Amino acid sequence: MKSPRKAILGATTGLATLLSAQTLSAVEIEYWQYIFDTRVQAMDILIERFEEENPGITVNHSTFPLADYRTRLAAAIPAGQGPDVMQLFYGWLDSYVDEGLIQPLPADTFDPDMIGEEFFPMVGAMMRDGAYMALPTAVRSLALFYNTRLMEAAGLDSPPETLEEMIEMAREMTIRDGAGNFSQVGITSGMTAQDHHWFREVLTRQHGAEPYLDDYRTVNYATPEGIAAFEFYTGMETEELVTQSGFMDEPQAAFRAGRAGMHIDGSFRIGALEGTRGLEWGVAPLPLSADGVAANYGSYWVNAITQRAQDERKEAAVKFMEFIVSEEAMQLWLDVVGELPARPSVALTEDNLANPVYGPFIEGLEGAHTTLFVDETAQRQVLVDAVQRVLLQGMSPAESLTMAQEAEQAIIDRAQGN
Repeated sequence: MKSPRKAILGATTGLATLLSAQTLSAVEIEYWQYIFDTRVQAMDILIERFEEENPGITVNHSTFPLADYRTRLAAAIPAGQGPDVMQLFYGWLDSYVDEGLIQPLPADTFDPDMIGEEFFPMVGAMMRDGAYMALPTAVRSLALFYNTRLMEAAGLDSPPETLEEMIEMAREMTIRDGAGNFSQVGITSGMTAQDHHWFREVLTRQHGAEPYLDDYRTVNYATPEGIAAFEFYTGMETEELVTQSGFMDEPQAAFRAGRAGMHIDGSFRIGALEGTRGLEWGVAPLPLSADGVAANYGSYWVNAITQRAQDERKEAAVKFMEFIVSEEAMQLWLDVVGELPARPSVALTEDNLANPVYGPFIEGLEGAHTTLFVDETAQRQVLVDAVQRVLLQGMSPAESLTMAQEAEQAIIDRAQGN
């Protein structure tokens, strides 16, 4: 915790200024987020800058392991403790609104029309009853990471542009021993990581399906087109033999270890890969479908003001919220964390688009779709189970995906009270 900053006043400071500074110096607010090293570093910088510009406000920054974070929030806020401003995953919003843990952002500061004009469209998912409940500093998209050393060793000189090329290159970078065991995969796979997003919002659309209808309240991916997308995904392992679910436990672990030629992941992975000794890698846009269809998945963590923030604390919290979703804060977050600015005015600059690492992710933002989960963990598990039925039980992709659609629809219906 940081101690309150004391106002230093010159000899010529008037009494009114002194009283104002004394009043503001008593305002101390709490900010919570989960532990992710570069995120913590970026927020510490932003808090320092904010406190310099607002000497009457102190922001205490607390962080928690991701596994414990939601539990801590759920216990603290109803008890009148915990944060005044906090980060939460966009998919958690409905439960936090329903439980009365957060309050709407005041429209005089966060005008809905302004937000609609100045933020990427995916941020509109944070509006409820005409008011925004939360806003992100940064957003995320998916792209294709590739190992430049493995590509060079396979005689490949550039990343794939299409799904067909991706499979062809993955074949060239796959290594199996005489018993058929993988020592190197051409591309990673795993629905427990980002692949469930890649399947839902990218592969299904590229194969001509609309994964959800009725504002994400009706599951619709078990159509002939969606089944074709699922056959493509599971076929990477069952037919093409270029990947293995669970290889080295986690897809990102295999890529970081230099044992995978390609890996689909979010822009938040940049910081971790940059610190990996001996790994040489590049980033490319997600491969297009055979007929040139591009799609992407967009997600984000948002900042929200809790019900704990009232009166002077709320005023301070609103000022802090306004600062951490400013253009300045977004560019800093990109530079430190590697997550993408939530405002096109910051993201779509010439320098950012030309950046060989950030550029492919930023390019994917404008066409990105954001899945409106009611329970992301449960909905992800549905697709994990669907793949396992194909790989372990030999079930057809069509039958397994139909079962997945029914199971996910039941999750959504329960959440809606149906």
